[in-house]
Amino acid sequence: MTTIKASGQTMCYVIAYDIPDDRRRTKVHKILSGFGTWTQYSLFECFLSKKELVLLKSKLAKHVQDAQDSVRFYPLCATCLDKVETVGGQPPAEDVVFIV
Repeated sequence: MTTIKASGQTMCYVIAYDIPDDRRRTKVHKILSGFGTWTQYSLFECFLSKKELVLLKSKLAKHVQDAQDSVRFYPLCATCLDKVETVGGQPPAEDVVFIV
């Protein structure tokens, strides 16, 4: 079993969306691609700081129509993240970047 932990700076969010309009759905997908990993249709896993979460929600708000669209953020605490089980594919993992 793989143990995955978010850093103290970020939290893992499972973000699911349901958007009937192709143009808006494509735009939301592109925005989310800049913040996390596309894991399944209409589902992303993102490790976000509080600042990144605010920025992401702000960018999405420009393209989501409240009456028709839905974007849901499911935060996973470190304990819950440790309990994630994956059958096929990789479990959620935070990308680590080293700047030299």
